[in-house]
Amino acid sequence: MTPQSTFMICAPVRDGQLDSLRKLLAKMNKTKAVGHADPANKLVAFGRFERLHFARFVIIESKIGDEIKAFGVKPRPWQPALAFLGDCDGDRDSFLAELAAQAEPGLTKLFSFCVGFPDANSEGLLAWMKSHHIEPKTRYVNWIGRTVKQIHEEAALHQSLSAYLQDIADKVGRENTHELRQELLAHVELEKHAGRLKLTPPEPTPLVWGLRNLAHKIGVPLFLLLVSPLLLIIAPFFALRLRMLERSDPELFIRPDRKHIQTLSAQEDWDVTNQYSVFGDVKPGIFRRLTFEFILLLTDYAAGHVYNQGFLARIRSIHFARWVFLDNDRRAFFASNYDGSHESYMDDFINKAGWGLNLTFSCAVGYPTTRWFIKEGAAREQAFKYTQRRHQIPTEVWYKAYPDLTATDLARNSRIRQGVETRPDSDAKMREWLSLI
Repeated sequence: MTPQSTFMICAPVRDGQLDSLRKLLAKMNKTKAVGHADPANKLVAFGRFERLHFARFVIIESKIGDEIKAFGVKPRPWQPALAFLGDCDGDRDSFLAELAAQAEPGLTKLFSFCVGFPDANSEGLLAWMKSHHIEPKTRYVNWIGRTVKQIHEEAALHQSLSAYLQDIADKVGRENTHELRQELLAHVELEKHAGRLKLTPPEPTPLVWGLRNLAHKIGVPLFLLLVSPLLLIIAPFFALRLRMLERSDPELFIRPDRKHIQTLSAQEDWDVTNQYSVFGDVKPGIFRRLTFEFILLLTDYAAGHVYNQGFLARIRSIHFARWVFLDNDRRAFFASNYDGSHESYMDDFINKAGWGLNLTFSCAVGYPTTRWFIKEGAAREQAFKYTQRRHQIPTEVWYKAYPDLTATDLARNSRIRQGVETRPDSDAKMREWLSLI
């Protein structure tokens, strides 16, 4: 099993360079698909990187920083920053080295708009990227171990089997499930022999990753068990303080700017999958900051060891997601890649996991007021939708390695492959497997 990694290189943009940077980034995109990268663009040809699932360039700006004034806090200055982030197979460092080797001229041109590039103390592009990498507090992978290569091979398998099944179904008989499967398996072997299909066996799980993952799986519950007496003592005081803050939090029911909505909408629905980037302030005070960090610690554990095979709570449409703290943990950035429209994405969370939204975002400025942490908040639909759109920022360049495939498609294709490699153990499961094709 090959695990997935994330990267996020982030640095402030030089004063007066934003417009020039945006024009350069726009050259990476397809002619009509706003914000969607040409895989063969001249700056960073994403399509050349066989381990890359998703990538994006986003300029992180704070245009609504004044909202924190409602909490009696003076807004902190924020210099717009260029962030280059993505999700890849295998370890991050080797992938960054691959990026530096194959896309150095383009990346150098893009990062030249950033403060401190080139760094006089740096040994080159790779060292600079590593020094400006930001580790996420929490990340989510739809299916840990499902590689880009596997996705492409299984999609080709489904396409080939589907076409062949249409040709032979009437001749063999749609009720002759065993004979149909034998015909399909013979077809697969012929296609593999001809080099038109590949089903590469999974790589061994890296030993270091396996040990680290096991240590995390055991270590976090063990730590919580050890500190549980202290947590029980703190719990009443935490609940009291939380409720006091919830009652005193200012309500910011502000409609998003129409022009801002149009800018965001122009980048959406060019494919079955969309991107999402939001940025905002963490509510002031050490209580909110530590609470946010603790919730993300638990979320990271759940994403890595519970919700790691196709779903997050009851949500099945997310491919990758991450939560990142910036500006000495005073600001938070969230990015995700999801299937369907923006509206359906929001409705999915409100209806299926509103409590999860409240836990992971209610410590952010502007979020609708919650009650006892998990109640209200996202359930106040219009206030929530206004808030998330106000804090959403445009993604300048976005890349997906397998366009037109949803997370549901990937799961179906994997099940088809499993049925090729392992015989279904009943007639009912045989018919179910054929129905997937």
